[in-house]
Amino acid sequence: MADIEQTPEAVVRAVCAGMGQRDVDALRPLFTDDVVYHNIPMEPAVGLEATLDAMKLFFGMFEAIDIKILALSTDGGTVLTERDDIMTMNGIEGHLPVMGAFEVEGGRVKAWRDYFDMGQVTAILTPPG
Repeated sequence: MADIEQTPEAVVRAVCAGMGQRDVDALRPLFTDDVVYHNIPMEPAVGLEATLDAMKLFFGMFEAIDIKILALSTDGGTVLTERDDIMTMNGIEGHLPVMGAFEVEGGRVKAWRDYFDMGQVTAILTPPG
């Protein structure tokens, strides 16, 4: 990430785009050391290394991850996103509607909470047939 101060919106867009690159080293500078990453149906990942480990898990599960931002709103350092997270597993795309809340401080994400239906995730992970 450049040394210039990034707007909260630009940081969130970089995180979402970076997920598609599946490269935790590229994502690392976008988060604070004490970041909390919480997929609300699950337990939160607390701290930078736990957050990156959670992302590595996702990267290992899916052949591709593409986060499409449908709507975005900012209020100070808070960025809200409505998204279509598209995950490919065994050549099959699964679409997951997600609402995300990001808290950005000093050009880095301090908290990231995603709200979604865990039943839809289970359907994506269940092989057809």
